[in-house]
Amino acid sequence: MDIATIAGIIAGFGLIIGTILTGEGAGAFLHLPSMLVVGGGATAATLVAFPMEQMISAFKVAAKTFLKQESTDTESVKQFIDLSQMARRDGILALDRALKDVANPFMRIGLEMAVDGTEPDTIRDIMETELSSLQERHKVGQGIFTTLGTYAPAFGMIGTLIGLVQMLRNLDDPSTIGPAMAIALITTFYGAILGNLVFLPMAVKLRNKSTLEVLSMKMIIEGVLAIQKGVHPKNIERKLMNFMAPAARSKEGDEQTAGGGG
Repeated sequence: MDIATIAGIIAGFGLIIGTILTGEGAGAFLHLPSMLVVGGGATAATLVAFPMEQMISAFKVAAKTFLKQESTDTESVKQFIDLSQMARRDGILALDRALKDVANPFMRIGLEMAVDGTEPDTIRDIMETELSSLQERHKVGQGIFTTLGTYAPAFGMIGTLIGLVQMLRNLDDPSTIGPAMAIALITTFYGAILGNLVFLPMAVKLRNKSTLEVLSMKMIIEGVLAIQKGVHPKNIERKLMNFMAPAARSKEGDEQTAGGGG
């Protein structure tokens, strides 16, 4: 599980609920019609902007933000080094029997084209096209949650306006003004919470995860082309390590030193 996502949401709601409980009339913050106006309204408006299929797909992807994204970059670099050593020793055609052990489908497709003798420019073009398509799909998911985060506060304000109109139509009894005003404002409260604690942070989370995935795919493209060109394994390692975070590079270097010392 991705502790950061879960901890952030729990901490955010915890602070809000804790603040509410320190005051009086906590029950006034629970109002089902206001929840429906904000949640349902934001969803309805987003459906106007995006097809149903994209909405469903975006929520499926969003569920993955609660799962910890294990980086496989280190394993990919090690695999590229092993494959490059095999290619230099036995020829690039020898990689054909090793492709079944390549778990990453993007990496496997690139290596298959290299083994088949596809021109480097063609390999790069095909793989970068797939990369561009992935980025566009990710942008749609990010856009959906950004849209939800934009419309949620707006529908909170709409709910408040509805409440104010209803309140102003019943000013004969001054004792009802306070409760009516509280109900009118609660939808703005819900809209602000959903927009700023759930939807917009989820959009940022998806964008960050997309950035990491795109960087990994760029590293794979360079690794495939380097193997095809017959670059020395050590130079392939140096090049691919540049795509990794400094902390990951240090860890990889420590593992290699420990292995060499054994």
